[in-house]
Amino acid sequence: MTGSGLSAIARQALLQRLAKRRARQEEEGADARSFSTLPAVRDYALVRDAMGALDLPNPFFRPHEGAAAGTTRIGNAEYVNFASYNYLGLNADPRVLAAAQAAIERYGVSASASRIVSGERPVHGELERAIADHYGTEEALAFVSGHATNVTVIGHLMGPRDVILHDAAIHNSCVEGARLSGARRIPFPHNDAEAAERELAAARRSAGRALILIEGHYSMDGDVPDLARFVAMARRHDAWLMVDEAHSIGVLGRTGRGISEEQGVPPDAVDIWMGTLSKTLAACGGYVAGRRVLIDWLRHTAPGFVYSVGLPPVLAASALEALHILHAEPWRVARLRSNTRRFLDALRARGLDTGHSAGHAIVPVMTGSSVRAGRLSAALFERGINVQPITFPAVPERAARLRFFLSSTHEPAALDEAAATVASIAEGVTPAEALG
Repeated sequence: MTGSGLSAIARQALLQRLAKRRARQEEEGADARSFSTLPAVRDYALVRDAMGALDLPNPFFRPHEGAAAGTTRIGNAEYVNFASYNYLGLNADPRVLAAAQAAIERYGVSASASRIVSGERPVHGELERAIADHYGTEEALAFVSGHATNVTVIGHLMGPRDVILHDAAIHNSCVEGARLSGARRIPFPHNDAEAAERELAAARRSAGRALILIEGHYSMDGDVPDLARFVAMARRHDAWLMVDEAHSIGVLGRTGRGISEEQGVPPDAVDIWMGTLSKTLAACGGYVAGRRVLIDWLRHTAPGFVYSVGLPPVLAASALEALHILHAEPWRVARLRSNTRRFLDALRARGLDTGHSAGHAIVPVMTGSSVRAGRLSAALFERGINVQPITFPAVPERAARLRFFLSSTHEPAALDEAAATVASIAEGVTPAEALG
């Protein structure tokens, strides 16, 4: 082995591929219209070539042949599935399918226009009232995309004289919204409320308005913030608090009402609740919930709402029915929690590093390198387990991992067998072997 951890053969192959790639880039450099000259495209190409040189299969964009829950079908084979957000198994629930079909028959597939123009349908208002009731807020507003919800709301709410303080692990959509706003953006170490307050105190006096951004349940680590501390911080420093509940609605709390229920914090202590319709609620889109004055202003002025086609009525109807089922059947939340705890405990009992997972629905297995994460994912796929690697640059190289999403539909026996398989394969793929 070399000092880099690569065997001589692997290192030679890697260098040859990268050298060829650099040569092509130099040849194309004279053409200013070539997209290959973009720095980000070059970086992506080098990573792709490096992974190819190490003979790592591409785990992404595999077509699933049906609805994915605790199991899925890929290439005519069945896999235990840990790569979907179908937390409560509602994506193929007959009641959700019936609501979707009824909406298609009544409204067609598309809203066919921006809602402010002529895309408004009664089901949009029904969904928004149900979301507002869920959070105990005055109003809610549904958007066609979860990612676009954060981008347009944050980008529209804040301005160049303002400051946005956010967890370093916050979702890309929040970061993009902050960049769009032109506000000063200050990340703080993940889940470190003390560091967050120091940063906010130092920046607050020179800023016009301040916004604190956190998630209710972090999708990379499966951990949660101390909501009460951030509420108190926002009040002390005259700041708004926005909580992204994409992975916590239907997951946290005894009845799935989110982090406020989980931690006993009044929901009206948060200024802006945000979430997505694509996970627990079995549809696609996003929403915000809060005070009437905010929601009414966004409804008439937010670019990602006013200038975008409305949420398809079929998706609004699907999400509305899923929300009704969530409230009527809290046993689904309990089963999800039981499944996750079982799987997490089984992995930890076998000595695997599961990071800071709180055992709600997301369990990482830390691998220490992107290559090892790729090797483990590929080996598990061959054994009938579908789990995605999370690699650099999505996370720092040393924080590379496998990320397991749990569902209420996973069978306990399948979880036990999967945990044993993960531990067995992880033991056989050491960091050095992953690279060599």
